[in-house]
Amino acid sequence: MAVVAHTEEDVKLLARLMRAEAEGDGQLGMLMVGNTGVNRARSACIDFKKVTNIRQMVYQSPGGFEATQKGYFYQAARPQDIELARRVLKGERFHPAEFSLWFFRPAAECPAQWFNQWNTGRYKAHCFYKPTSEDCPQVYSTF
Repeated sequence: MAVVAHTEEDVKLLARLMRAEAEGDGQLGMLMVGNTGVNRARSACIDFKKVTNIRQMVYQSPGGFEATQKGYFYQAARPQDIELARRVLKGERFHPAEFSLWFFRPAAECPAQWFNQWNTGRYKAHCFYKPTSEDCPQVYSTF
C-alpha cells in the first residue's frame, strides 16, 4: 500500500528527482532523497502546508528542489530508479532521512541546525534535517 497517492507518471517523476539530486550518493542516497520528498508530500506542515502530491512536491517554488532547474533532471527515468521510487512510496524509510523534510550538500561539515531544523545525520554528500514532532506530527505518523 502506498503512503502517498500517486500515478505511474508520479513514480517516474520521483525517480528522476531522486537520481538528479543524489545519484552520486548511490542507491541508498537516492532512497533518502525519496524519503524527504515523500515526507513533504504527506506532512502538510511548515513549508509544505499546500503540498499534497508528488508533482507539487517536486516542483514546489519557492523551497523546492534545485535539480528541477538542471537539464539532467529531464532525462527519462531508468528502470532501477523507478524501483527505488516505488520503495519509498510504499513507506520504506532510511536513517538519517526517515523523518527529514530537508537536505542539502554542504561544502564542509553539517551544521547542527539549518533554517532552525535539527540535523539528523549525514550520508555521503548530504546532510538531513527534520522538524520537531510539535511542528510536524504527520512526519512521525506510522503508515
